[in-house]
Amino acid sequence: MNRPALSPLLYAATERSADMLYFGRFDVPDPFIAFGVRGRKIAVLSALEFGRAKKSSGFDRVLPLEPWLKKAQAAFPQARPRAGAAEVIALLARAHGLRGFAVPEDFPAGLLDRLRRLGLKITVTPGAFFPEREIKSAAEAAAIREGNRCSALGLAAARRMLRASKIRGNRLWHRGELLTSERLKTTIETACLLGGAVSLNTIAAGGDQACDPHERGSGPLRPHELIIVDIFPRVTATGYHGDMTRTFLRGRASEAQHALVAAVRAAQLAALAKVRAGANGRDVHQACVDLFTARGYRTKRTAHGSVGFFHGTGHGLGLDIHEPPRMSGTVDYALKKGSVVTVEPGLYYPGLGGCRIEDVVQVTASRPRMLSSYPYEWELG
Repeated sequence: MNRPALSPLLYAATERSADMLYFGRFDVPDPFIAFGVRGRKIAVLSALEFGRAKKSSGFDRVLPLEPWLKKAQAAFPQARPRAGAAEVIALLARAHGLRGFAVPEDFPAGLLDRLRRLGLKITVTPGAFFPEREIKSAAEAAAIREGNRCSALGLAAARRMLRASKIRGNRLWHRGELLTSERLKTTIETACLLGGAVSLNTIAAGGDQACDPHERGSGPLRPHELIIVDIFPRVTATGYHGDMTRTFLRGRASEAQHALVAAVRAAQLAALAKVRAGANGRDVHQACVDLFTARGYRTKRTAHGSVGFFHGTGHGLGLDIHEPPRMSGTVDYALKKGSVVTVEPGLYYPGLGGCRIEDVVQVTASRPRMLSSYPYEWELG
């Protein structure tokens, strides 16, 4: 742990807190107490989780919740409501000679207020609670690569389904049923699940729906329209994510669609050429902007929303789907060796369609190390 003078304190479920999962390397579905003391990591867990944590967690010490809760209820008989997590933490602080803790920005407000009223000094840490999370070890990079293997399984399933679909008028049909975004997402998510990952909020959006980058997609998919498929599964065994996007089209693409996709792929390659330790994420983003501008793709805000390239080029990836660093036109930040980022330029024009291509790389001193792999073939005639 690389922390300031105050000891770190967490109270969260690992499903909602990547910091908690990082701290203890142990998956617990309910909120629990974890803190650090002089470089040692301590967790307080109920009987339901205690034995498992002793065997397989990354905590240096695991304490049983029930005895500490009983002590807290005896020590604070006037507590309203009945003594709970705050009072247990107060007793633990006293037992370990601590006057206070550092907590993350998403620490529960009610618990924070109660701890302060019990006399503990609680300092909210701005920004990243564990800045070291940004630099990924070889094992973490391998876990992210595994996440992208699952992403690629989903992309392959989507491509097979789209290629096998039949064009009837302005609709796609698959095995006698109308092919919808919902059906395509179910196929994608099933492939990820069979591969060992859970894919939630998958994007499979076609036509003008794809022009809203976070639109998940709904209703019938149409031939000759660009379809954005964005898959970001969480590997069940490790909690690390993959994140890959490809754009497909079932049918025949127009010249304008060919030009749009070619520009996005060229922008991605231009950005990848800039990614290295010490490079400014803003400059990586600008490489995409410059290429799009040179090819005549304007970005502007309209009464109905923005068009062109109006999101960042990439973000950090790990236990969270979006984590530091960021690569955009508004962030001045030097990339660090070992960090893992997505590279995902896109263009979006209602009437023409949307295209985004996304891969994941680890930053090195020279060329970035690819942590994702899937072909870029997109026109499925």
